Amino acid sequence: MHKVMIIGGSDSSGGAGIQADLKTVTALGVYGTTVIAALTAQNTLGVQSIQSVPPAFVGEQIDSIMNDVGAEAVKTGMLLNDEIAIVVSKKMREYQLDNVVVDPVLYAKDGSALLAGNDALKTLISELLPLAVIVTPNIPEAEVLSGVSIRQPADVKKAAIAIYELGAKTVLIKGGHAPGDWPSHKKGVVEDLFYDGSNFRELVSPRADVGSVHGGGCTLASAVAAGLARGKTVEEAVLFAKEFLSESMRCSIKVGRGHNVLDPYDSVRRHSRRSW
Repeated sequence: MHKVMIIGGSDSSGGAGIQADLKTVTALGVYGTTVIAALTAQNTLGVQSIQSVPPAFVGEQIDSIMNDVGAEAVKTGMLLNDEIAIVVSKKMREYQLDNVVVDPVLYAKDGSALLAGNDALKTLISELLPLAVIVTPNIPEAEVLSGVSIRQPADVKKAAIAIYELGAKTVLIKGGHAPGDWPSHKKGVVEDLFYDGSNFRELVSPRADVGSVHGGGCTLASAVAAGLARGKTVEEAVLFAKEFLSESMRCSIKVGRGHNVLDPYDSVRRHSRRSW
């Protein structure tokens, strides 16, 4: 049984966060364990409230998993503050975990801050990114991490280089938030950029015409972690995760009055028995 440890925030609506992560790795035939770093009261309309989990307890959750179940890959999402980011980074080093997928969750879909303050951002950059086998920011997150203002497609490459130089082994900048006047957007596709320190690879997929969808970034990063746990290379895992996300986006459903969510049931039906 392949295993992924998921570290992040709980989404009470089930559309993103730990809940989306678990649905994803389960659909891909991987056993998921969870470390809750934050609690949210949220729904498809937005985030109403956030509560931190004591940093020491975050560390204890990691200890409990690693002293028994173990993990072949790790996915981090919402960490909320610098104390939690420090604990997570220390535990990654303590247990010598290599396949660490960092989804640098900075904002919720409604713009709510999910990483609080400059100290937390500095810790994420200085302590956690150097441990990442891959970091998966969207365009707004890539701007914050890199300090590069992304106004045209060429800027994405500059941002990828800057993030790589922060220590991440590979970088995937997701293009779903590209402005409507970008060539890829006009062509009805999403263009992500993968960078391994030597080569760029543009990854193109059809843009799903399903409106606003909640939880896509969580799903992609968790699918990458599942692929790594199954023995795929980073690039292989990214390609597979993009395929999985595209299919899941096309099957998104409306469960509330706000954003759509990805349909876990359809994903499970199609992927739980998938041949790797």
